[in-house]
Amino acid sequence: MKKVEAIIKPFKLDEVREGLSEIGVTGLTVTEVKGFGRQKGHTELYRGAEYVVDFLPKIKVEIVVADNQVDSVIEAIIKASRTGKIGDGKIFVSPVEQVVRIRTGETDEAAV
Repeated sequence: MKKVEAIIKPFKLDEVREGLSEIGVTGLTVTEVKGFGRQKGHTELYRGAEYVVDFLPKIKVEIVVADNQVDSVIEAIIKASRTGKIGDGKIFVSPVEQVVRIRTGETDEAAV
C-alpha cells in the first residue's frame, strides 16, 4: 500500500475530491496547511501598513491506496488541480507498512 499526499490550492479541493471519487477512492483526509516554495509569499495591506505573508494557505489531501491504484490517483489529482501557474502544488508517495481499522480490527487493504 502507498500513502499519496498532495499539496494543492484551496479552491481546487472540490475538483480533486470529485476526480478521486470517479476513480473509486472512497476515503481521504484533508488538512488546511500553510507553506511556501517557489511561489514564495506575497505582500498584503493591513490598516495602512504593508506586511509580507511568507506562508500561503494550501490544502493537504492524504489518501492510502493499494499499490496498483497509485498511478490513477496521481493522474486524477494532476488533472483536477493543475492550473499551469506557479503554486499548483506537489504530490508525495510513500510506503505504508500497516493499516488497522479501529472499529472492526480489519487490517491492511481491507481496512482502507
